[in-house]
Amino acid sequence: IAQILTGLFLAMHYTSDIATAFSSVAHICRDVNYGWLIRNMHANGASFFFICIYMHIGRGLYYGSFLNKETWNVGVVLLLLVMMTAFVGYVLPWGQMSFWGATVITNLLSAVPYIGNSLVQWIWGGFSVDNATLTRFFAFHFLFPFVIA
Repeated sequence: IAQILTGLFLAMHYTSDIATAFSSVAHICRDVNYGWLIRNMHANGASFFFICIYMHIGRGLYYGSFLNKETWNVGVVLLLLVMMTAFVGYVLPWGQMSFWGATVITNLLSAVPYIGNSLVQWIWGGFSVDNATLTRFFAFHFLFPFVIA
């Protein structure tokens, strides 16, 4: 619930354009009342959520829950979706680490046989990480939690 509420608040002030994304994040942190707190709650909340997920996985390994293959496989798919959600959220501030993270990680998909290059270009929305990529990642970051739920 906290992630959804802080995310909605951040989305009200965020601009998903490569020219203004970084400035909009700076605006949230500097000019919006308690914006710095909301942003840090959102980022640290995601880290805490992953800690809870890894503890849940550890408990499942300890008690042998992986023997129920269907349930375990659903959990693995959910983990991958949560990781994708966190990754596209990491890209949204559009700093240097965000840009190069998006470039490197999405390029890993080019190793998929036959469809890899087409898949990368579809995710990018063109031939390089650009404005279309940032807009798509913002949409994915907003929609994936509803898919997961």
